[in-house]
Parts: sequence; C-alpha cells; structure tokens
Amino acid sequence: MRSKWFVVASMLIVASMLLGACNAGAAGSADPDKVLHLEFGPGDIPTLDPALGTDTSSIQVAIETFVGLTRADEVTNIVAPGMASSWDISDDGTVYTFNLRDDVPWVTYNPESGKVEKVEGCDGKDRMVTAQDFYYGMLRTLTPETASDYAYVLGFAVAGGNAYNAGEGAMEDVGVVVVDDYTLEITFNEAAAYNAAIAGMWVAYAQPEWLIAGDECTDALGDRWTETGNFQGYGPYAMKEWIHDSDITIIANPFWPGTEEVPAAVINEVNWVFLDESPAMAEYEAGNLDVTRAPLADMDRIKTDPTLSAELKISPSFCTYYYGFNTAAPFTDDVRVRRALSMAIDRQSLIDNVTKGEQIPAQWFSTPGLAGAPTLEDHPDLGVKTDAAAAQASLQEYLDEEGITAADVDMTLMYNTSEGHQKIAEAIQQMWKDNLGIDVKVVNQEWQVYLDTIRGADTPQIYRLGWCLDYADANNFIREVFQLGGSANPGDPEDPTKPLGGIAWANEEFDALVIEAAKELDPAKRVEMYAEAEQLLVWDDAVMAPIYWYTAISLTKPYVTRTWSTGGHQHIEKWDIDMSAK
Repeated sequence: MRSKWFVVASMLIVASMLLGACNAGAAGSADPDKVLHLEFGPGDIPTLDPALGTDTSSIQVAIETFVGLTRADEVTNIVAPGMASSWDISDDGTVYTFNLRDDVPWVTYNPESGKVEKVEGCDGKDRMVTAQDFYYGMLRTLTPETASDYAYVLGFAVAGGNAYNAGEGAMEDVGVVVVDDYTLEITFNEAAAYNAAIAGMWVAYAQPEWLIAGDECTDALGDRWTETGNFQGYGPYAMKEWIHDSDITIIANPFWPGTEEVPAAVINEVNWVFLDESPAMAEYEAGNLDVTRAPLADMDRIKTDPTLSAELKISPSFCTYYYGFNTAAPFTDDVRVRRALSMAIDRQSLIDNVTKGEQIPAQWFSTPGLAGAPTLEDHPDLGVKTDAAAAQASLQEYLDEEGITAADVDMTLMYNTSEGHQKIAEAIQQMWKDNLGIDVKVVNQEWQVYLDTIRGADTPQIYRLGWCLDYADANNFIREVFQLGGSANPGDPEDPTKPLGGIAWANEEFDALVIEAAKELDPAKRVEMYAEAEQLLVWDDAVMAPIYWYTAISLTKPYVTRTWSTGGHQHIEKWDIDMSAK
C-alpha cells in the first residue's frame, strides 16, 4: 500500500498499544453527539472505489465502509473473520471455501432524510451482501477495463487472475466460484499462509454491481457511484459526504450487526479534512482536530511542551520510506549512479536532524518483523549503508567513462506535495550536493496527479514513496511492489512482459527468487531467499534507495480512546470519545 502520510504502531509493543480498545457494541449504538475530527494529508482522496484504491487515505475510508471476507487485526495483524464467519481449506492448501454472514444489508446515506438506510432491490426487499457481490468485486478488479493498479495482488494470488487481468484469459477460468448465496470458493496459485489475508483486502471487497453496471431497476452510475448521495457500502460506517479537495465525513451504520472482530461503531461521525502538517497542527492546538500528525518542524517544541509531549505517540510501524529510481531514464539508467545516490544518503543524520521521530535507517526494503523478512540482528551487513567515499568512487567511475563531470548530471527528484516530504527531499538534495557534487532538482505534485505520473512513461528519474503492509509478510513488500507487474514496477499495457513506469526494471533472477520464496515452507530458508532478493534490489541492481523504516508520529487528545495500527489502516469503529472530558 502506498503511504501518503506517516502512520502508526508495531506488533513489538502490542500490549502497550491496546489502551482500552472498545468492546463490540450492539448495532445502532453510536452516540449522535460523538464526532471525531482528523486529517488526511493535503490534496483530495484519489478514490473511494475499492477496485482502484492504492493509497492510505482511499483505503482508510474503504476499510470503514466495507468489510472483507477476512479482516486483519490492526494491532496484531492476526487474520480474523470478517464477512466470512469461517472458512475451510483444502488438503493441498490452495482452495478456500468461505462461509459468509447472511445478516448484512447494503446501505446508503440519504441526504434528504439525514439517515443511513438499507438499499432495496428490484423486488422491494433489502439487498443483502452475498457471495455474488464478492465475486463481482474480485472479477471487476481483475477486469482489464477497470485499470486497477492493485489488481496485480489478486493476479499474483488467485488462479487464472494474472491471465485474465492481462487480457489473455477467460473470466470463467479465474479461481473464484459462487457456491451459493453465502458460500464463496477461491482457488489460489500457492499454498501460502497469507492467502486468507489477501482474501480480505479491499481489492477483494464486495462491490454493488447494480449501482456500477445497472440492472432492471437501477441506472448504471459507472465511476459516479462513489459520489455523495450515490455511495453504497455495508461496513461499520457509511459515507455521508465527500466535498472534493476539502473534507470527507463518514457516519455510523446502524445496520452493521457488530461482531467481536468488527464492533458496531460508537463514534457517530468521523470527519477528515485535507490539510498539510502545519495547518493541521494549528487546528489541533486550537481544539478543532482530535488527532493529527506531528509536523517535523514542530518536533522539538512538541517534545518539550508538557501538554503536547503527553499527547505524542511514537512507535514502530511496518512501513518503509524509500526513493525509487527510473532505470530507463538518463543517468539513473546506470547502476553506478543509482548506487552512488543511495550510499550518499546519510540516513541517521536525516533521522536525527530532520524527521526526529526515532525511525530506523533502512538497509533494505522489507521491514524487519514481517514473516520472511531479514533482521538487522541476523543480517547486519545486508543491503546498502551510508558511505560517502564509496559513493563518490562509484559516481566518478561513471563520469570518467562518460567523459563528463558532476556538473553535467541533470536529474530530478519528485515527491508528492507535503511539508514533511519537502524537508526530507531538501535534506537529501543537499547530501547529494555535498557528497557527490550533483545538483538535483526537486519538484512536487499533488497526490492524485503524482500517482499517475510515477506509473507512466514520464516517471521522473528519482521519486519518493512509502509502503505499508497489507498483510504481515515479506511477500507483500518485495514481491508485490518490485516484481515485474508489481506496484512500483508496472508492465507495459501493450506488452506486460516489458516494464513501463515506476522503476522500469526487469530481472528474471529476482522474479524467480521471490516467486519461489513465496512457496517455501521452511522459515529459515525463506528468510535467506528474501535476503538474496533484497541484495539484488538495493545493491546489485540498486533500483531503489531504502531510507528508513517508519515510526508513527501522532498526537491524540486525551479524551480519545483508540488503538494504534501497525500498517497505516486505523479501525476507528473500535475508538471512543469521552464527551464529558472533551
């Protein structure tokens, strides 16, 4: 999952992070006076369509307005029941039969009545969430015409998914079968421990076919189905209002039955405003926001302020901050340049003097603590480290061969608009100037435009991204992001066997290695396979520069009781507000 803003928590301190999470409540138990005010980063949410979401803000809203077949706990990452109350696995570990709840209706917010209402079908009866809705959702995500950037997850995992998504296979050959109204069967390519987690991801959510494609009593809305007054979902919250480029509000769904894993919401409304760090901080201090990020520029003040320091939470997170290199662009098409750029970044200095959030310098991509991921204790010399002298030598070898000087190198670093990303980019820009003598231009774009830019033919030479877990396994990081066809390495639509956009990289050895690592059952062997793949990624081919493993840096008012997620997706239905203390 691409990260838009700094996110939260860690399995390493699970016990300390529960902080009295709310018990499952009865359906319709939300207090109408309880309204939670938060912020997303600057710029609009790219989409509310689960088939199209790739970033934390889009996915955050989807997680509250839909529920997958399974639902990973936001703190422990343990996969628990979601819309499927149970599931059975075949002896060979590839066929999962999900048994769905039969008591969850589709709902919509009616602006005229001011209430969340059930959606009626053409027969006048409530539309209940069925196996067919999940089938439609998965196949719509995989359909080439949907152009889902995240379809590769189902393509990698589900039998026949890749071929269908590439336009080379038939829909009926995809391993998703409706057994009956409340039973769905999924055949996976591999007997992997993370299959149940993938089945619970947003790209596999049920989707309202009648609303998107139309039926005998409903007009097809197509892309407009996610707009205010149109949106339909079935999770603990419903979308109330989305004012583009301003804010979005969700409201408690009284028809979500509430389960132990996904309780009914007790906070009635949740409003996110789209603000950068500094204005959001001002709103927080003015009492207009209940939760916010801690701006990098304010970290010293926050840590010494008696009130703010008590409201500050810094904890590890399963996310990685990195710079990608377009290996097809001038200058970054040479591994010596890419390796020099990576080694010239003083990661510890960046953390000590800029981010100030106790992050960990990253030597490779997959965050330690994920299943299959190497750790610094076991692999202290793996990957890339800061080494200014070696960086200079690597670049000089390239310059001498090309007959040019550092002054001739013309490169651009792009980041999505954010005060925090700007400060990091400017600090690294200065490191490249000091350590390599290169003047790298720094530019930014609004988030939604930026996502399109870095996946197309005009990908800049260097670009910033973060990645947070979708499920707690190294496969979700190194394979799903960097294998050809993955999130940061999309294939050419005309020929998916060739890269286009992102890092624009093809390495058959790497692809074969991460595919085999996904199948490996021996945990120790699996770690060594991923370690070898990481070395290819960040050193041998140096197609990206890992910068740091995130921490969550957030401020929360004392009257808010909450959990802290380890992967960037909050489960706000578990939160509460003490109105008497507000």
